[in-house]
Amino acid sequence: MRVMVFVKATEDSEKGLPPTEEMTAMFEAMGKFNEELVNAGVMVAGDGLKPSSFGKRIHFDGPNRTVTDGPFAEARELVAGYWIWEVKDMDEAVAWAKRCPNPMMGPSDLEIRPFYEMEDFGDAVTPEIAAREERLRDQLANE
Repeated sequence: MRVMVFVKATEDSEKGLPPTEEMTAMFEAMGKFNEELVNAGVMVAGDGLKPSSFGKRIHFDGPNRTVTDGPFAEARELVAGYWIWEVKDMDEAVAWAKRCPNPMMGPSDLEIRPFYEMEDFGDAVTPEIAAREERLRDQLANE
């Protein structure tokens, strides 16, 4: 089972605060945790994201597209980083998440969401669609 683990943003992470000794200790702890994830074969990918002031949103309404520059309101609704994990089930993902050092300087949250897999869509996925999906995944794995 593949899951994405979101590190939710905080007011501080959205400010893009300069590094401090406390932040250096947090980065060291997170690095050790990431090493554990990799050594256990759980971590597929992961990274931190710059504050939303560096981002853009694209709103879709039929054929129309509207671009909005960041920053975006409600820091607690934003994502500051992520992991992609390959786990046996949601219980294993939760167990790993509970071992995570606090990813922020103060109170913070992680959110775990499973990926859709092709079989989740049943008959809507034709053999042609499944073959294209497999071909694209193979192509990405080889780049």
